[in-house]
Amino acid sequence: MMNRAIKPYDVFINHRSIDTKRNVVALLYDHLSRLNIRPFLDKKNMKPGDKLFESINGAIRQCKVGVAVFSPHYCESYFCLHELALIMESKKKVIPVFCDIKPSQLHITNKGLCSAEEIQRFNWALEEAKYTVGLTFDSLKGNWSEVVTSASDIVINSLIEMENDKQMQSRKFSMPA
Repeated sequence: MMNRAIKPYDVFINHRSIDTKRNVVALLYDHLSRLNIRPFLDKKNMKPGDKLFESINGAIRQCKVGVAVFSPHYCESYFCLHELALIMESKKKVIPVFCDIKPSQLHITNKGLCSAEEIQRFNWALEEAKYTVGLTFDSLKGNWSEVVTSASDIVINSLIEMENDKQMQSRKFSMPA
């Protein structure tokens, strides 16, 4: 059996499945994949037997960019909020996509399932995302192709920018003093 290293994911797609899995998120995943970008999407990249937190946390830590697709039920999900907090704590570039919701409408509803520390962590991450320039999309009026193309273009430009910064840093350190 060949031992091969698995390349890290380029982008982690954070989303609430019940709102976005069958539309914008699936389209974004497919579009990025066709462009040879390595996206991580839980339903596409995880297999039976994978450890949930281990797989997701590892993908977030290894990725270069996060796309957070906010939707009406997003803040009801512990997993969505945990993923967002980890992306923010990892200081990844985050591209928010506000799908059928305005940033001002994003609020955590604690049903007693989270500790005070987790709520504080989630609120911090949510506030950071709310004040990050992103895309807005109204699924009743908007063009799916346009939002997917715009998000993909932003991801690609971010990855190019990061690679250029990395090359500049390596040149900077390799130049004689």
